[in-house]
Amino acid sequence: MVIGVVHGPNLNLLGTREPDQYGVTTLDEINRSLSSLGAELGVTVEAVQSNHEGVLIDAIQAGRGRWTGVLVNPGGFTHSSVALRDALLAAGVPFVEVHLSNVHAREPFRRQSYFSDVAIGVVCGFGAASYTLGLRGLVARLATSTAGG
Repeated sequence: MVIGVVHGPNLNLLGTREPDQYGVTTLDEINRSLSSLGAELGVTVEAVQSNHEGVLIDAIQAGRGRWTGVLVNPGGFTHSSVALRDALLAAGVPFVEVHLSNVHAREPFRRQSYFSDVAIGVVCGFGAASYTLGLRGLVARLATSTAGG
């Protein structure tokens, strides 16, 4: 199994951007943690980050037929990108939406997601651990669906 990890805009600044909100863990550290956990779970992790919506859409389309599932932190696109949502749906694989902060305890506009209603799960509020929790949940769901249960 190959899991695509899609990081949206500004996540390249993790570790230095609003550490009180997003923590001090860098994106590279998150990706290394996901790769390590993926190896432990028997999956390959392929990560992409961009501040550009089209680049993320291109990456998701390139993953069609190769990615078994997707872990996505749409960042600011969570509240605005129908196109990114459509790309994930067109990929035809399950995906989990993740957020470092608890978006439900923040500004009202952050509570609206274009992804949550079509994701198989949403993990938020656990900092960098949101990613590893999301990966564990996604792999467990994929294992169940491939086992016929």
